[in-house]
Amino acid sequence: MEQYWNNAISYETYFKDSENKIQELASAISEEEKEQYNYYNLGVTRMARLNKTYKPQEELLEVLKSKNFNGKILIIAEGWCGDASMIVPVVAHFFKGHNEVRINYRDQNDLIDQFLTNGGKSIPIVILLDEDNNVFHRWGPRPQQGIELLNKYKANPEEYTKDQFHNDLQVYYSKNKGQDIIEEILDLI
Repeated sequence: MEQYWNNAISYETYFKDSENKIQELASAISEEEKEQYNYYNLGVTRMARLNKTYKPQEELLEVLKSKNFNGKILIIAEGWCGDASMIVPVVAHFFKGHNEVRINYRDQNDLIDQFLTNGGKSIPIVILLDEDNNVFHRWGPRPQQGIELLNKYKANPEEYTKDQFHNDLQVYYSKNKGQDIIEEILDLI
């Protein structure tokens, strides 16, 4: 795990890389590149908004302090992922100044293979490491409410469409302001 940690990047670099990817894809020709451009553009827009508006709740910071967590946080993510664009900034900003947070790209190595979700490479995955880089817990790819919305969609995609699922998930993320994400991670520490 130490190798993955050492090769991981800061949230600031991750955000900048995502912005750069938009520039790279701006003159996209193929449909796949145009779709990637749209996903990265939406992700950067969401992250930029959270960079400006997210404020850690004092009571949750007190819970973190009471846990005496001296470990680190490694996140597996990609800038095109909708869930990552709403979760990674919250985790990075909440733990900033308390615990180091780094990000490892899902598609650039095999770390995700150790943290599959129901056999899939779902992201983001938040990995809690102790001071010696040992994994003691993992969280993700989304909070419980997001999992429930996904299960609702999978149970009946004709009645609860993919568009409805995506809309409801983003409304949930916006209204919840990261509280469930942080509470669920703190419960694991």
